[in-house]
Amino acid sequence: MDLQKEIVYQEYLNRENEVLHAPYDPELEFYSMIQLGDAAKVTELCKTSLLEKKDLGQLSKNFLRHIRYHFIITTAMVARYCIEGGMETTTAYTLSDFYINKADVAADPETISKLHTTMCIDYTKRMQALRKKKICSRHIALALDYIYDNLHTKITVPLLAGYVDLNPSYFSRLFKEETGQTVSDYIRNKKIDTAKRMLMYSDYSPIEISNILAFPSQSYFTEVFRKTTGLTPIKFRQMNLRKLNV
Repeated sequence: MDLQKEIVYQEYLNRENEVLHAPYDPELEFYSMIQLGDAAKVTELCKTSLLEKKDLGQLSKNFLRHIRYHFIITTAMVARYCIEGGMETTTAYTLSDFYINKADVAADPETISKLHTTMCIDYTKRMQALRKKKICSRHIALALDYIYDNLHTKITVPLLAGYVDLNPSYFSRLFKEETGQTVSDYIRNKKIDTAKRMLMYSDYSPIEISNILAFPSQSYFTEVFRKTTGLTPIKFRQMNLRKLNV
């Protein structure tokens, strides 16, 4: 059961119409995964190549131009999301210019499609490195990776300290120094961030999300969620569904 729960929440870790444009929610998820530096998820999403997407709006009757235009739009959006995620503006736009110029001289759609995957993974790995760069020590980087991989379980200070082979008191102090948060606050915030994505981009009920993310009870999940966001999970979903459907 734990493995099944992990698979479920990992899809949402920090996502139509008749004119055939890509659904907005999956687009948001895709850009968010790049912004978060989730290389595994982005690689998985890129398995469907640009040429295989059936829901792209037709931007040109010439197929090469059509693919090139979509590539340019995607690259611009990726750059914007990465800037919002902390990437230097100059770096983001320099990368964007580099890849758009590559696409501009591409002779066939297949080359642009492959470039699309390369571009997305390049930005993602840079965002991943940016996230880890903020953490100085190997011990805390290992602890963060453990937290990301185990939000479906109860995570404690002694468990994490043992995992990285440090004294619990020293580990707690080091974690606070390097992340600016206590261990419990960091885990709680990461679970709530993931819950918010699940409420926005999935049909899982609050009680299912509470169970998947290993909260002691739905009432406790609701209480923590309200304290963090100012809204109940149901109200948060209602408000964000309205925003996404505008």
